[in-house]
Amino acid sequence: MSMRLTQRSIQQLCGTLAYKKGEAFRKAGKVTFTKADPLQSYYEAVVQGTEPFTVTAALDTGGELKTTCTCPSLSSYRGGCSHVAAVLLDIQLHEAAEGKRPQEYAAAAVGKQKAAGMAESDMNGNVAAGEQQASSSAFEESRGMLRTAASQTSSGERGAQHASDDVHVMSELLELFGGRPQRPSGTRSQFDTREPLSAEITVSPFQDRMGRQLLGIELRLGPEPKRLYVVQKVHAFLEAVERRESYAFGKYWTYDPELYRFPQQEDAVLQALIRIVRDERLYRTSVDGFAHAAQAAGDRMLFIPPAAWGELPSLLAEVPNALLSNRGQIYEGIALLDEPLPLRFEFKMEESEGSSQQEAAAYQLQVEGLDSLVILPAYGLAIADGKLLGLTEAQSMRLTEVQRLLDQTSEQRFRITQEQIEPFMERVVPGLMKLGSVHMAKNVSERVVHTPLKAKLYLDRVRERLLAALEFHYGDLVVNPLESASQRKADDRILMRDGEREQRILALMAKADFVETEGGYLMSGDDAEYEFLYHIVPELEKLLDVYATSAVKLRIHVGTETPTVRAEIDERTDWLEFKFDLGGIPERDIRKVLKAVEEKRRFYRLPSGALLPLESEEMEEIARLMNLLGVRHADLIGSGFKLPAVRGLRLIDADQESRTVKLGRSLRQLLHNLRQPDSLNFPIPEALDAVLRDYQQVGYQWLKTLAHYRFGGILADDMGLGKTVQSIAFLLSVLPEIREQGLPAFIVCPASLLYNWQQELERFAPSIRSVIISGGPTERDRLLQGDADVIITSYPLLRRDIKTYAKRSFHTLILDEAQYFKNYATQTAQSVKTLQAKHRFALTGTPVENRLEELWSIFDAVFPDLFPSRQRFHELTRETVAKRARPFLLRRLKRDVLKELPDAIETLQSSDLLPEQKKLYAAYLAKLQAETLKHLDDPDDWEQNRIRILAGLTRLRQLCCHPALFVEDYRGGSSKLEQLLDIIEDCRSAGKRMLVFSQFTSMLEIIRRELGVRGVPMFSLDGSTPPKERAELCSRFNSGERDVFLISLKAGGTGLNLTGADTVILYDLWWNPAVEQQAADRAHRIGQRNVVQVIRLVAKGTVEDKMFELQQRKKRLIDEVIQAGEQPLEALSEADIREILQI
Repeated sequence: MSMRLTQRSIQQLCGTLAYKKGEAFRKAGKVTFTKADPLQSYYEAVVQGTEPFTVTAALDTGGELKTTCTCPSLSSYRGGCSHVAAVLLDIQLHEAAEGKRPQEYAAAAVGKQKAAGMAESDMNGNVAAGEQQASSSAFEESRGMLRTAASQTSSGERGAQHASDDVHVMSELLELFGGRPQRPSGTRSQFDTREPLSAEITVSPFQDRMGRQLLGIELRLGPEPKRLYVVQKVHAFLEAVERRESYAFGKYWTYDPELYRFPQQEDAVLQALIRIVRDERLYRTSVDGFAHAAQAAGDRMLFIPPAAWGELPSLLAEVPNALLSNRGQIYEGIALLDEPLPLRFEFKMEESEGSSQQEAAAYQLQVEGLDSLVILPAYGLAIADGKLLGLTEAQSMRLTEVQRLLDQTSEQRFRITQEQIEPFMERVVPGLMKLGSVHMAKNVSERVVHTPLKAKLYLDRVRERLLAALEFHYGDLVVNPLESASQRKADDRILMRDGEREQRILALMAKADFVETEGGYLMSGDDAEYEFLYHIVPELEKLLDVYATSAVKLRIHVGTETPTVRAEIDERTDWLEFKFDLGGIPERDIRKVLKAVEEKRRFYRLPSGALLPLESEEMEEIARLMNLLGVRHADLIGSGFKLPAVRGLRLIDADQESRTVKLGRSLRQLLHNLRQPDSLNFPIPEALDAVLRDYQQVGYQWLKTLAHYRFGGILADDMGLGKTVQSIAFLLSVLPEIREQGLPAFIVCPASLLYNWQQELERFAPSIRSVIISGGPTERDRLLQGDADVIITSYPLLRRDIKTYAKRSFHTLILDEAQYFKNYATQTAQSVKTLQAKHRFALTGTPVENRLEELWSIFDAVFPDLFPSRQRFHELTRETVAKRARPFLLRRLKRDVLKELPDAIETLQSSDLLPEQKKLYAAYLAKLQAETLKHLDDPDDWEQNRIRILAGLTRLRQLCCHPALFVEDYRGGSSKLEQLLDIIEDCRSAGKRMLVFSQFTSMLEIIRRELGVRGVPMFSLDGSTPPKERAELCSRFNSGERDVFLISLKAGGTGLNLTGADTVILYDLWWNPAVEQQAADRAHRIGQRNVVQVIRLVAKGTVEDKMFELQQRKKRLIDEVIQAGEQPLEALSEADIREILQI
């Protein structure tokens, strides 16, 4: 028996974890075969794990795989351990590839064993020890073997059960639902030494009791080409081959699948025949009309159903000894050919006795070669001269009918009268030419007219009726298709008409609502005329010439120009104006035309009686535009309508005008200004004219442009490019308006940045009066009563005081670090959206971190008219989102605008876990892998347990940082902490000043203690540090006091200016690279004069390695939104979890 393995079946047997480890063993060359007996399907090998383990693999008499391994952990696996998986993968690899014979393979295995220096005595000791611990398991593939209780019994009990009736019933049930997966009867592992058989396969046509021509196959085979035995009962033989059973050919020879095999080409045909037999067995009641065909074929022949024939010709073509039997003749080789049929149609004039040639009354058609054909319509085949010729369905039908009609004639020929000759030449002869060659006698060909068809259609309109006359011109012969043949003038010429083209023309005329008369066609009614003139005539013009009077030509209105809608900005009101030009339609009729468009009518009848089509691309685009804008014909004022600019802009593609929607000069200028804000020229406040860099001046101009048109926007410059100072420049420019209108500006930011904003305002715009709203409720109310120009508060305090703020109006709203409300469902997001302000801007270096929906949430706060509802937003493509957002989102990168900024050099430094760390890590990893596997295959279960899995990943990351973060009484060390302390010592020696970030505040406390023991002074900042103290700590560090600053990643990753540092150390990685980039940008920003070194610490061979790979992919997220990339945006997904945990 053969051991036929697949990677899928091995994975199912051993489990995913053991499979992956086994694959690693095999790739590392850890598998050494000591025995390889393919005839008995027995293998023995040694796998070098933590120590040598012996593995055996064998097929039992029932065809099930039994494995053993001497490793102590086998009993903990549900099928096979990683060592078993390694051996099975090696066997599978050698079976699948062209490789060594058994003897060579075994010799190579022994040689490999000796080369490895493994003593035989040691191996025997391992085998002996393993016999006490060996366990077996049943192997099953996904489509095959049914596990029953019998698999838990002894082999003797199993044999008895297989003999029982219940097991036979279950076997048939298994077969019904896919059957046990079987390898092809002629294939085996590469160690196969069975004798190849000789086989002869004969295809023959036969007739069933209904007289239909069908196909069957007969078989002969034997151990030698000269001694072939006829398969007397083909069904029984094929069933034996399918079950791998012997089959006796009399007393002289028996087919035994353990001794003989079929060559590959013959075996492929046999497998196809087995499928036919299986289908017959499963579907005993025929549903295809061939219920009795198998009986007609007999025992020796297998009937081939037409539906099963499709794959056989290509398989039979590869068989060396395939034969075709037809009418007693045997032909070698079978191939389906695309050749002309050997048919000849002879057409000649039949002369009456005593009459001249011109007075002949009839013609005759003789068919030659048809009697030698075997036509098989059900297969689309004809057999001729030992060849299989393919037929189309039409050819099969016509040949069958021609044969039937010929059989009804007495002389095996057709007679055609003079009256029948023209339709015969028109309809029959072109069809005969597709079946064979047509030959005309000279006395016939001389009378045939071969002039090409020139069809003409004449149209006129009289008394509200459309008249049409159709003529077919063949030279000087004119045919009226509405006249019968008897009405046409007699002529001794035979007209070869273009019947196919005539029928296409007549079919189009029949589609129109014409009344046919002897004189021509007649039609009345607007709908019928519109359908014919607008839809059908263009199709007819491809087939004939149309001659129409002026009355007809004017019936369909063709404008002098293409209908257009012109969109323009009214600079006085900042409203968007749309004006319609419908190609010559008077303004007084435009409203009625648009009403017809709303009603989805196909045309509109103008006062002149002309029909204006409403189905053109231009009119359909106008209809879509009106629908999207929510505009109705009643809204028109003159020939157009007005909308607020923010309502109309979202419908306009800023990059390309359509044929119908034309953008006016002012609107084009507006869009240009939004895309190219450096071309604008709003005056810059004098106090900041010399302070702002060039790109900051561009950002200021962009903000001013949006404010001019009452648009909101997102300033999304890279961290460190001065979003704050650009915003202050805008506030300074509108300070007169703020004071004149008595509406202050409102800045909302994280609590850590409150005093940073106030300091920056005092630094760059001391004339602006600002106040920070903080303290208790009474204090906050008191502060709000002042006359400040700018009010500053934090997101937490905004949520608490939202009822107070919602009642007020502001001149300008600036939402700093807008990613704080990227989740639309949070209270923060809901709060900022209730604020009332004339101008609204968001500032963020990361407008998108994980999902595109985050961008929608920010725009919903600052420019809600730009995008539709959240549900409809998800229906937009990323390209549409990018095009629509681009004018209202400004993003510049440091590498593009700060050529003078020193480089930031990023390095990855790895360290191996300490032994005590490794033990803890391995235990937690195995536990998390096992728990995660339970949930990943069920989407609902995965979502419910997602938080638990992520918490488990956090535990693994903490173990990489320091096990003491959550393991009580841990007394060991941490390799990463030791590495950090070494780096700090080296940097201090080199005069470097460092920022050390960690997500875990408890880890920062451990680092602080260790640095304290070593006498290293440092600052420390986390979420509990008051905002005012944060600003003071940053100032002290930047002034040169102390060399190390320990910072919580989330608490200090935004808003801080720490250019006094030149080294940034990221102690642990975060899922989103944007968060880490924000941390690094605390030092790598404007004002930095030194090259910044960014060091990431990673524990080698842990989840941190996989996290780093995940980060590299997520770095593309922002670009995909800003510049419409090709990959979808995703958060941490199931696939990410699988990759990180290697499951």
